Amino acid sequence: MNKSQLKQELYNQCCAFVNDRLVAIQKTINEIQESLTSETKSSAGDKHETGRAMLQLEREKAGQQLAEIQKINQLLSKIDISKTTEIISLGSLVFTSNINYFITISAGELKEENQSFYAISAQTPIAKLLLGKQVGDEVRFRDQKFTITEIG
Repeated sequence: MNKSQLKQELYNQCCAFVNDRLVAIQKTINEIQESLTSETKSSAGDKHETGRAMLQLEREKAGQQLAEIQKINQLLSKIDISKTTEIISLGSLVFTSNINYFITISAGELKEENQSFYAISAQTPIAKLLLGKQVGDEVRFRDQKFTITEIG
């Protein structure tokens, strides 16, 4: 598998990660909505008001999570993984002497072809150190020092 195919596979995993989160959040919102509807039909009084208030807080929190994941999804859709550069940028596949990175969104560890890659957002501390670097550059992060060996 060449680097562009590898990038495509990792990108697809990032998309699946976002879609799974989106589906889970929408399911939560639907469940809260159903609970609010049944709460209205079933009871009255202080207990009823407390239950409704709790559900509305949960709905608000889920709404914020939905907005956040939609923002991440929008960012992901703007990343051009077809371009390769000699300088690390958003969408780069970064091979180092230590850990491999895919600078897209924070999606955790992705595995492809018996290799591990960490999908990280450009806002993470490690990505900020990597952005703008080239093959051969050394990076120090926390107590580790590593060299960029390849960029895809």
